Amino acid sequence: MSERIYKQQHEQLLAKLIERYTGQDGVHPTSISSLFLIQESVITEPISRINETSFCIILQGEKEVLLGEERFLYGPGNYIVASVDLPVTGQVIKASTESPYLALKLEFTSSQVLEVLNETDIQFGQGKNTKRAMFVSEIESSLLDAVLRLASLLENQKHIPVLAPLFKKEIIYWILQGPQGEALEQMALEGSNASRIRDVIDHIINNYEESFRIEELAEIANMSVSSLHRHFKEVTAMSPIQFQKQLRLQEARRLLLAESTDVADVAFRVGYESQSQFSREYSRMFGFPPRVDINRMRENYV
Repeated sequence: MSERIYKQQHEQLLAKLIERYTGQDGVHPTSISSLFLIQESVITEPISRINETSFCIILQGEKEVLLGEERFLYGPGNYIVASVDLPVTGQVIKASTESPYLALKLEFTSSQVLEVLNETDIQFGQGKNTKRAMFVSEIESSLLDAVLRLASLLENQKHIPVLAPLFKKEIIYWILQGPQGEALEQMALEGSNASRIRDVIDHIINNYEESFRIEELAEIANMSVSSLHRHFKEVTAMSPIQFQKQLRLQEARRLLLAESTDVADVAFRVGYESQSQFSREYSRMFGFPPRVDINRMRENYV
């Protein structure tokens, strides 16, 4: 059997399994910790959110993800990895009732990656070459096989406690063995340039509503200000200020949708001192002023 046919068969089995355990549109948690199944039968609105450290494979349909000003397009036969938590905007761009978008997402941590590295003899550049924390690759048969075995545990759940951690570790192993494994490895190695940027990212995410001086972030990373800027942009495709701005605006949109509170209050809560500046930057990111955007989204969700 050729590799192409082998992969097609595995992708078809995964697609059927996702349809069986979703049943309707949305992101569906499973009995396997950190494993999610996704189905969408329509082209979606662009959705801005924090993309957790994760691996995602599409079995049907297509999706576009925007990180800063960098676009990632992927579909069947591809997978995308985020090696650190990142603010992104994602949109399903190919889906229909007859052929819905189907995807599988597996979240993991840097410590789980480090555990795999410590148990293998994988040798990269030891974290010296900072790389983008998000990448798209063509899925290989070995990785696809491990993903199918993990998802198939949903069919016989008594094996999940023992086998799921092993299959998850295997998935991380095959990603590390892939063409862009170094981008994942560098985030897990303590002391690497990328892991020091990860510490800065964690600080900004946990304190996004607070003002910061760039010198404070440089101290967290144990880098000069110029090195921090360079490595941060290599990892995230954004400057620290742009990164914080995306976090603030994403949280503001969530608050406006969830709580029906006024714009000035939300602007203040996410760290803005000027409502007019908040409205300008909100319009620039989402395409509409806050009130117009929220009313439009509520109408679409009805």
